[in-house]
Amino acid sequence: MRRVLLLVFAAASVQAQAPARDSLLLLKPAAVWDGVSDAPRSGWTVLVRGARIAAAGPAAEVGTPKGATVVDLPGTTLIPGMIEGHAHLFLHPYNETQWNDQVLRESLALRTARAVNHARSTLMAGFTTVRDLGTEGAGYADVGLKQAIDQGIIPGPRLLVATKAMVVTGSYAPKRTDFSFDPMQGAEEADGIDGVVRVARDQIAHGADVVKVYADYRWGPRGEAMPTFTDAELHAIVDAARSSGRPVVAHASTPEGMRRAIMAGAETIEHGDAGTAETWKLMTEYHVTFCPTLAAGDATRQYAGWKKGLDPEPASITEKRASFKAALAAGVTMCMGGDVGVYSHGDNAREMELMVDYGMTPLAVMKAATSGNARMLHWENRVGRVAPGLLADLVAVKGDPTRDIRAVRSVVLVVKGGVIEKKL
Repeated sequence: MRRVLLLVFAAASVQAQAPARDSLLLLKPAAVWDGVSDAPRSGWTVLVRGARIAAAGPAAEVGTPKGATVVDLPGTTLIPGMIEGHAHLFLHPYNETQWNDQVLRESLALRTARAVNHARSTLMAGFTTVRDLGTEGAGYADVGLKQAIDQGIIPGPRLLVATKAMVVTGSYAPKRTDFSFDPMQGAEEADGIDGVVRVARDQIAHGADVVKVYADYRWGPRGEAMPTFTDAELHAIVDAARSSGRPVVAHASTPEGMRRAIMAGAETIEHGDAGTAETWKLMTEYHVTFCPTLAAGDATRQYAGWKKGLDPEPASITEKRASFKAALAAGVTMCMGGDVGVYSHGDNAREMELMVDYGMTPLAVMKAATSGNARMLHWENRVGRVAPGLLADLVAVKGDPTRDIRAVRSVVLVVKGGVIEKKL
């Protein structure tokens, strides 16, 4: 049931400023990787008609239709547009401005202006779809950003947005120190069955494509991570979201927070730092996808002074590496999503490189970042593969990223919905 859930408003989410219906674009790379095969195919070309892929195959079979605009891409591999699974377009790197100061001191206008630039940088890096998991104090501004992209007002990837996200009262941040007033919060507080259902429905009404919950957070007696929503509250949130065709995703790092979210019906677990053999087993049993956000921890440790490559690896990184390998060994489905916003937008490939460093093959990471993330989003019939009928979201990179993941940084062409957004 979980995997066949359809996002009933997805069609509206993927409408973009489309090219002429019968316009033809013929892409001629050195090879094409379709998002699912074990290797690129040399000598293939891809024909785009309007906003969609019309044909993909050997050059002799595809031919060169009359009137087609031909783009030669020697030395490149054409791949599906990549999909970022965990982003915060309304945040910028914490070594520039601390999270608390972004939430409390930066105006909504300033944060939105930054987000416009972040969206463009992400698209130029070859990521044509993004799941944005919370505005972190910027309200429903992600809905407007998505609308501006869909209407062709600004360049950017296709967005699925979580708007405010949900937390229990007192668990998230900025932490209250003066209780005579309520400061701006990084997510929306909700408590009790009636309360969480009301907030979930209100966020959906304001444009949320997914409902994000913080199933645990650092609110224990000594500031340690502890579960937040009860089992009953989480089940109520999932029921309310599913009734509207939306999935629930869960920030969860503790075994109990993960367990509660999995059993309630969350579709993805974000972070999962302290996952155990039991939680990985539950995730495989219930077909829950894991978004490990390796790059966020890597970045924050460096912001704290770790000189990567020179200093010994911090314990938190060693532990994350071990938990990631344990999840892999258990057969957990991996999302490619790095919590970008903690580090620079446009540097999304950082997560992919770390996934390889931590034990995945480049091919497996590429599948996660394309067809795998498309399935996670329930968009597998729209994006994530190079196949006739799908939206023409295509990226050309120098080299072969299925063998050397660093090739995804060498983007020479970005096509979104049949429109060339970048060409070097």
